[in-house]
Amino acid sequence: MLKLILILLVVAAVAGLFGFGRLSGAALSGAKFLIFIALVLFLLVILGVVAIA
Repeated sequence: MLKLILILLVVAAVAGLFGFGRLSGAALSGAKFLIFIALVLFLLVILGVVAIA
């Protein structure tokens, strides 16, 4: 998941440099969404709600 987040952030940065605002915004929104999901899962694992088998 972290690999996909980094790819989306790089795509957003490159698209922003070349002036593709919509593509940059879409990639950044996807990255933000995945970061939020990763943080929620991380907190659930830390709190012991989700057990890793």
